[in-house]
Amino acid sequence: MEGLLWYATRGAGIVSLVLFTVVACLGMLTVGRWQRPGWPRFLTAELHSNLALLSIVFLAIHILIAVLDPYTSLGVGAALIPFSSPYRQFWLGLGGVAMYLIGAVIVTSLLRARIGRRAWRAVHWLSYASWPIAVLHGIGTGTDGGEAWSLVIVGGCIVAMIAALAWRIGQTRAARAQMETALPTRRATS
Repeated sequence: MEGLLWYATRGAGIVSLVLFTVVACLGMLTVGRWQRPGWPRFLTAELHSNLALLSIVFLAIHILIAVLDPYTSLGVGAALIPFSSPYRQFWLGLGGVAMYLIGAVIVTSLLRARIGRRAWRAVHWLSYASWPIAVLHGIGTGTDGGEAWSLVIVGGCIVAMIAALAWRIGQTRAARAQMETALPTRRATS
């Protein structure tokens, strides 16, 4: 049974990383208003939301199994209080920090209509911090970090995030440039 829990924790962690990567990339594409011809505009946003829910399910499975796994002997306290675990304290602590950052994004997303778009967006920026922290957690805690399959998956996630972020930054710059050319120039009055 111990071996099964160990594999399940690792598997759920890897699936969580892949799903959160896709969610983050879709989030950047949604904000940048990316769409394909014939693709309804809401589709990217809906896919982003639904995959976010699925990623939360896998994250919860990952955490629950890690708490139940006797090999690590984490316990609930170590899962809830970052940097309190005697097992790989720093790396598991990063996972706890990432969990709380994602938790803040989830809660504010659920309360978006009540807290307003500005507050929601400000907290939603935490997802940019939570993803690399979660990646570091996986690299430092994961027992398969040096395996070829793990390097390919993590490397693919990193490449996807860098590409989506570069595209997002490019879209922001293009939108600003377009706004500046559309606004009348101001002449200095002497």
